[in-house]
Amino acid sequence: MKSDVNIKSIAESLGISISTVSRALQNNPKIGLKTRELVFEKAKELRYVPNPASMFLKGKKMFVVGIIVPALDEEFFSKVINTVEDFFEKHGYQVFVFQTRNDMLRQDNALEIMLKYRVDGLLVSLAANTTEYAKFKKVEDFGIPTVFFDRVPRSYKAHKIRCDIQKGAVDAIGFLKQLNCKRIALINGPSNLDASDERLNGYLLGLQKNNIRSSQSLIKSCDLTKQGAMTVMEEFLSQEHVPDAIFGFNDYVALYAMLVCKKRGIVPNQEIKFVGYGNLPISDLMSNPPLASVEQFPDKTGLQAAQLLLSIIDNQVGIGNYKEMIVETKLVVH
Repeated sequence: MKSDVNIKSIAESLGISISTVSRALQNNPKIGLKTRELVFEKAKELRYVPNPASMFLKGKKMFVVGIIVPALDEEFFSKVINTVEDFFEKHGYQVFVFQTRNDMLRQDNALEIMLKYRVDGLLVSLAANTTEYAKFKKVEDFGIPTVFFDRVPRSYKAHKIRCDIQKGAVDAIGFLKQLNCKRIALINGPSNLDASDERLNGYLLGLQKNNIRSSQSLIKSCDLTKQGAMTVMEEFLSQEHVPDAIFGFNDYVALYAMLVCKKRGIVPNQEIKFVGYGNLPISDLMSNPPLASVEQFPDKTGLQAAQLLLSIIDNQVGIGNYKEMIVETKLVVH
């Protein structure tokens, strides 16, 4: 049954004003700690449940932010989440975390849940198959700011924190050139992702700068799943002219491609060299990791995204005054 207990009930039972109870429940520092503790204790005793919708309509903060990521088991995103949680907890916020598993439908469902509970703001890294942004527009129209990071939208105006992916790709190609690689292949992500465009542009620019011929037969895309990456690698190995190097969308894609080589009796990094993105810490524990990886600094990405979102929530930056920030990358040779 729906509880009939409200702020007025708590105020009457404690003999204090409704406004004092309201501020205490929001943990407002203007209300003394002892009074806040009494209010929280009485609210718990009376089984008071706040109404998120009514708080939203009154323009009050919920002190809750959401973060939506493609996959919780990817090291990059887990590090971003840790940084975001640490940052917002220091400012009195709770963080809701959702993973889309790279599916736009799950992403849309997560946005509806965030909207229902009227979070104060959102941090989002897009699902791989994202093709439209109507749900994001709906969220922003309700006054909930969104900051995209890493996988940002290509043709949708928004606040964005992106890595310098193109430079990282150029550096990776230069590294492979030093190893005398001449047929460098790219296993890219879905074509709808802006991050895929930047990798492709950096790859092509890197080939041009190093006087390496490009070929459409050396460029393939996958859906970023294990099976998708392995299928593309099988296709490369079935070609008449097999690549002598693979540049993966991320380290996971590179590792999946390396699995195919091992199954075929090909020793990775001997006949075919591998590089990726992400600089996974587990690489230090592997006997044969990708030769190099582009470090994307998830801590910096998460911190900049969180700082920007809080500045929008606090009205220091307009929700429609879109900002775009770049996080530098660095090629790490293992």
